[in-house]
Amino acid sequence: MDKKIEGIVQLVLSVIIVAIILVFSKEIESLRVYGYAGAFFIALLGSATIILPSPAFAAIIAMSGSLDPLVLGVVAGIGSGMGEITGYIAGDGARDLLNNRIKESKKIEKFVRRYDVAAVFILALIPNPIFDVAGIIAGGLRIQWWHFLSACILGRVIRYVILAMIGAFTLELL
Repeated sequence: MDKKIEGIVQLVLSVIIVAIILVFSKEIESLRVYGYAGAFFIALLGSATIILPSPAFAAIIAMSGSLDPLVLGVVAGIGSGMGEITGYIAGDGARDLLNNRIKESKKIEKFVRRYDVAAVFILALIPNPIFDVAGIIAGGLRIQWWHFLSACILGRVIRYVILAMIGAFTLELL
């Protein structure tokens, strides 16, 4: 398949995924009743949106009052990390369309280019609204997808375990 057509298909696929998630965003929150499986899908779908914020972390914190926070954090972290692949796919497609002239945030690009997978891990770990840009850049730089996914999942697991434990502790005090 022609590289430009492949890039367009990747971008269109990413936009379709985000559109579906936005249309069903209210229904996604109702997945809480399914326990750990619900947490996985809430985090997965919440992270699959590109640039647009998602309240998935709030649902996970709320669920920590009734589920084991460690298991909840691991399950949500894996789902969240896997959901970030949409940004990576969009970045990989954008690279083909822009002929390697990706013009996203130069600071993030420089950081990801310099530290590679370690940068993805750090950006996935800390709560920040710019991770989608890092995923797009990682895809554009053609960091191997499984390296991106592994670093992203590891960072998100640690983040969600911490959030779930804080949530469980806070909810216990109430």
